[in-house]
Amino acid sequence: MSDDEVTAFLQEARKLQLATINPDGTPHLVTMFYGLDQGRITFWTYAKAQKARNLERDPRVTCLVETGDDYGELRGVLLYGEAKRVDEREHVLAVGLQVARRMTPGVADEHLLPYVEQTGRKRVAYIVERTKVVSWDHRRLT
Repeated sequence: MSDDEVTAFLQEARKLQLATINPDGTPHLVTMFYGLDQGRITFWTYAKAQKARNLERDPRVTCLVETGDDYGELRGVLLYGEAKRVDEREHVLAVGLQVARRMTPGVADEHLLPYVEQTGRKRVAYIVERTKVVSWDHRRLT
């Protein structure tokens, strides 16, 4: 995919697979809703979550966003990067609002803010700085 197609694909999708590195070197893989900040993947999590503890030790991440059921429909973006922690409360809440919008499409911000403010008290946010992007679109194979 072109850069513009990658950007459009990331804007359309809602969830990603996030891989961090456990203390023993094995991958820790979870599904996350995410946001976008100037084209960069953002996410938030509880500060005591395993992924947050992993990122404190090693900020490298792999993010997979994919769609399609049949082989000829498969599309995806694989991002390698480094997750930069965001602690500033207003920025954490902004990331939380981005994520909440993807979790509940069409719900007005005024209804999302109480959830974001409540859960945001125990959360930290991250912005993924890309180091490499791999993409594919099997619809082009036919």
